[in-house]
Amino acid sequence: MRLKNPVSQIITFDTTRKIVGVVKDALMLSPFNPADPTMFILDKHPKWVLIYRLNNKISTHDAIAKLTSVFNRYNPEYPFKYSFVDERYAQKFNLEMLVGKLSGIFAGLAIFISCLGLLGLAAYVAEQRNKEIGVRKVLGSSITQIWVLLSKDFILLVFLSCLVATPLAYYFLQNWLSKYSYRIQIGPGVFIFASLIALIVTLITISFQSVKAALANPVDSLRSE
Repeated sequence: MRLKNPVSQIITFDTTRKIVGVVKDALMLSPFNPADPTMFILDKHPKWVLIYRLNNKISTHDAIAKLTSVFNRYNPEYPFKYSFVDERYAQKFNLEMLVGKLSGIFAGLAIFISCLGLLGLAAYVAEQRNKEIGVRKVLGSSITQIWVLLSKDFILLVFLSCLVATPLAYYFLQNWLSKYSYRIQIGPGVFIFASLIALIVTLITISFQSVKAALANPVDSLRSE
């Protein structure tokens, strides 16, 4: 409306009204679209909906009971129906919440299956290099050196996979966020943190077999040589 000082000004909108306040970006309908110009009009004789602000010092149960008694006193022919604004607004994100839960479940399953595959692959590599590990231990290699020897290849592969996955994840996340007019910005910290978690999970998974192979008696692996 291009009003420099709108408060207390008089406007004509179906009748003469006085502006008592201005709010910023009130999303009343869809959370996916930008805020539209909106007027909040105080009607002295509301017919359908009343909005109450509950007192924080009173429990919700007691407040609803008092409102019900007042409503039934003045309008006993109609049942008192109520809902909470935050719950009504949260319903607009039901699909996003469902997608988030399903994504979490499938991501957990994918991580679990990947860890099983890593564990089996680490056991296979340790078995294939059993004699090499025995020779290295005889020549003085420590447990830490054996652990690094068996772990570095897996760490390198996971690191490369993170480099490949990061731009793909960024692309799909940006496309998903683009449907929101008000959205967060994804920085590099998210992908760095996810990569660190992936590396830590990989180390924990393969360390069991690596340490087990490093602690094995070299005599058992070199007995036939």
